Amino acid sequence: MLQTLYDYFWWERLWLPVNLTWADLEDRDGRVYAKASDLYITLPLALLFLIIRYFFELYVATPLAALLNVKEKTRLRAPLNPTLEHFYLTSGKQPKQAEVELLSRQSGLSGRQVERWFRRRRNQDRPSLLKKFREASWRFTFYLIAFIAGMAVIVDKPWFYDMRKVWEGYPIQSLIPSQYWYYMIELSFYWSLLFSIASDVKRKDFKEQIIHHVATIILISFSWFASYVRAGTLIMALHDSSDYLLESAKMFNYAGWKNTCNNIFIVFAIVFIITRLVILPFCSCLSLFIPRILHCTLVYPLELYPAFFGYYFFNFMMGVLQLLHIFWAYLILRMAHKFITGKLVEDERSDREETESSEGEEAAAGGGAKSRPLANGHPILNNNHRKND
Repeated sequence: MLQTLYDYFWWERLWLPVNLTWADLEDRDGRVYAKASDLYITLPLALLFLIIRYFFELYVATPLAALLNVKEKTRLRAPLNPTLEHFYLTSGKQPKQAEVELLSRQSGLSGRQVERWFRRRRNQDRPSLLKKFREASWRFTFYLIAFIAGMAVIVDKPWFYDMRKVWEGYPIQSLIPSQYWYYMIELSFYWSLLFSIASDVKRKDFKEQIIHHVATIILISFSWFASYVRAGTLIMALHDSSDYLLESAKMFNYAGWKNTCNNIFIVFAIVFIITRLVILPFCSCLSLFIPRILHCTLVYPLELYPAFFGYYFFNFMMGVLQLLHIFWAYLILRMAHKFITGKLVEDERSDREETESSEGEEAAAGGGAKSRPLANGHPILNNNHRKND
């Protein structure tokens, strides 16, 4: 049965155009072709990425955070209360009013004290500012290096300037070492993101992030199996072109450099909209060199061979990614609107820390200072008196 499933899975008609077989893609005469077995290396590489990330965050990101004066806000811990802790862990982190009243009777606390306990307990579980900064630093470093490397891989190739050459001779297209390593490193990195997503900072688009990582892994893997390598390198480089800008904006935001954060965010928003919603589906320029990526994958292949399963599947996964781009563009435009209207730009996906609101809590904080709203652990400053870079 396993052999039958294996044969069906690797049936040529699923992966290759009509009249072509896997025998046509066997290495010969010094020409090397993409093979499924090549991707086995991505799993140990993903684990290596996690190890490198650990040491990077410890020995690079942490000192950088200190250099940029990333400061943690002192959090008041919820006092030990078995009744409330049991409810928090088993029933929910935000009890309704009726549940607050019930918990008040069971614990012997007032309703306000119960609500205060849950606020503090939720804040305890929220990731620290340093953790957010470390994660953003790691992703910024990878995306920047990946974008530079990706451009180095494709900028001297003829298909970077002429989309039709992406399919010239397909699928009998010899693989070059730079393409191999670009694919292996990108795929390994997304595997590492998927492995670490449970322990990373959870944002409001957590489910969308999982869908994105899974779709990206499937798309990169399938494009390798089906020899869509030339198109794949173009698409990966296009995606990397804006991600490092977002991560750098987050880093400056966590450091309290609001003006720098806002300026980088505006650049990121422009690059994201142009690359993901204009160049990728429709238009004609990344420095006038990358016209109509989706047009390239949807139309040009049909000029060479009839549509097959791989053609439909690849473009379906591209459609899934495009829907995610639209979703994130909506969040970006919301943040841009806040910036234009004078509100502080912040990550719409962030789970912001709750503030202490009662007089008793302010006194307990020591100093009786008036509580102010927080954004990513920093007090929101009046727009006329923001912290200068």
